[in-house]
Amino acid sequence: MTGMADVITGEAPGPQISWKGMTVGLDVADQYSALCLLDPLGEVIEEGRVRTSSPALTQRFRSISPCRVILEVGTHSPWMSRLLADLGHEVIVANPRKVRLIAERTQKKNDRSDAETLARLGRIDARLLNPIAHRSAQAQTDLAVIRARRGLVAARTLLINHVRGAVKSTGARLPACDAHYFHRKVAGSVPRDLLPALVPLLTTIAGLTAEIAAVDKRIVALIRDHYPEAGRLRQVPGVGPLIALTFVLTIGDPSRFPKSRQIGPYLGLVPRQRASGDRVPELGISKAGNVYLRQLLVNGAQHILGYRGADTDLRRWGLARAASGKSAKKRAVVGVARKLAVLLHRLWVTGEAYMPLRQEVLAS
Repeated sequence: MTGMADVITGEAPGPQISWKGMTVGLDVADQYSALCLLDPLGEVIEEGRVRTSSPALTQRFRSISPCRVILEVGTHSPWMSRLLADLGHEVIVANPRKVRLIAERTQKKNDRSDAETLARLGRIDARLLNPIAHRSAQAQTDLAVIRARRGLVAARTLLINHVRGAVKSTGARLPACDAHYFHRKVAGSVPRDLLPALVPLLTTIAGLTAEIAAVDKRIVALIRDHYPEAGRLRQVPGVGPLIALTFVLTIGDPSRFPKSRQIGPYLGLVPRQRASGDRVPELGISKAGNVYLRQLLVNGAQHILGYRGADTDLRRWGLARAASGKSAKKRAVVGVARKLAVLLHRLWVTGEAYMPLRQEVLAS
């Protein structure tokens, strides 16, 4: 090791260091990020820290010849990866689910050692890190609208459950209704003694409902003005603006999947595998990938299989598999969600018009 600094400033490295073939590991934290620099032979030539800010990273990396930079996915990784790539570096964003070598270390676990581990894994073979590709800055901004809606819905659900629980504790019950109409429909059913405590909550629920409706209009506008491909996905019954736009923004580039069926494993909608010899246990789905998109697809599948679902090949397939019992119905919902994801990707890539009863048409 030629040198170590507690805080790496913006000065370019000395002329004795050749940056060609260099690998840099970045263990990102909110205030300072640890660095480890490896030469082409894998020797540590410098360790230190840099402030986790755009000016500091720009100053530190702009004078460095193009090299490979490894960092883990996290809150700062989207903007950091774009900044470093714009400076000419090869940026690899590691999937933390796959970097168990860091997560499971019990000895010498610290930011500097994690940065070195990232650098060494990236130097050996970047595929060990199962790298991910961040979406564009615009897509990230638009996805924030969907995430904000998710937060609003979660807050409303929490308050609705609180109101129902408070009323139930007195021996009374509130009428069943859709969350959108809760504040209006239950107002007359709240026991008088609880009104001082619960009216402020009903007022807040009403405000949240109005905010959610405004965000829904914003999502429709985004599809109309910027994401026509999401509009095409709405041909499928059970796929509304929220599912369509979330699918498009989460997947980003559909060409990442040469075959539409690869979208199922990507979203964790296929069973986990743990075969050993002749023993192949039946396991649940892997739950990899984006949790919220998977949840929305399951919601769409439940609508497709529900009493309001339109007659489609997908509905017929799901109902046939759900007929043998309660556990079969749960598996059918997941299966329909997986097939729905594959269908949406296929429609997106091909631009074809959706045929609800394609199998019937082909058979005729």
